[in-house]
Order: sequence, then structure tokens, then C-alpha cells
Amino acid sequence: MKILNPVLLVTLLFTISISAQEISDNALGLRLGDSDGFGAEISYQRLLSRYHRLELNLGWRDSREYDAFKVTGLYEWVRHIDGNFNWFYGAGAGFGSASFEPVPGNGTNEPFTPNGGFFALIAGNVGIEYNFDIPLLLSLDIRPEFGLIGYNDFSDNFDFDIALGIRYQF
Repeated sequence: MKILNPVLLVTLLFTISISAQEISDNALGLRLGDSDGFGAEISYQRLLSRYHRLELNLGWRDSREYDAFKVTGLYEWVRHIDGNFNWFYGAGAGFGSASFEPVPGNGTNEPFTPNGGFFALIAGNVGIEYNFDIPLLLSLDIRPEFGLIGYNDFSDNFDFDIALGIRYQF
């Protein structure tokens, strides 16, 4: 009976450590960052294989200055660090649209409406995440974005986005 207790303890600890490293098939939540003025994004992650997943994000903004939306899709590789910590990196692309409100003139000029319209981008992603024992996943990531095409006033160079992700796993 004395030998059974250590064997049972080792088996239990091994099972807990294996299950703590598993990533759920799906995660849905928010990605909270500056997102180039888009604010919060609805974020969905789908596990494709043990170390690969797809992440889809939808960001939108409805403000006095402009209305816009942005959709981004990323293919990510997930690597284990220790315990419930993972790090990930990935690449993808996105598109969106923006429309701007007229800017009042200075008394001598007519109101000016900035150009808006469709835009497309490519993106990278690198971050760290903590997989809680409850169905909660917290992440901190950096997403550089490079504009490919867009409307005349679109910044087609580099945008740097840092965000906190809070997702429910199922």
C-alpha cells in the first residue's frame, strides 16, 4: 500500500501537467489594444493541429471623425514555455474600410472631407499567453501591420499594435 501512494501521486501530477499544456479547440473573446484607432476587436481562435491555429479578428470604430472596420486573419504557431505559459508567432493579412466626416473649414475654406475607402494589409504577430485551469486564456501580443493598398489618405507604411487578449476557451 505504501508503494501505491507515490505511484498514484506521480500519475496524478503527470496527468495534470499534460492537461495544463493542452490548448482548447476554440477560444472567443476580445483583443484590447490601440489597433490604429479601431479600439477593441472581437477575436476568435481555432486550433488546427497541436501546435497550429487560426486567429480571426474583427475591429470596428464608430466615432465623430470616422467610421471604420477591419478584418484580420492570422496563421499562428504555438510553442510551450513552461507550465501554462505558451508563446506564439504568426503571419496573415487583412482588409477594411473607412469613411470620414467632413472637417470644418477655417471660415474662408469649404469643409474638407478626407478621402476614405477600402484598404488591405499584411500582418505579423508575436506574443505570450497564459492558459488558466479554468476556460480562460490571457495573452499579450505585438502585431506589426504593413499597408498594401488603400485610399489616398491611407497610411500605407508601418503600424505597430500592442494588445491584451482575453478569451473564453471551449
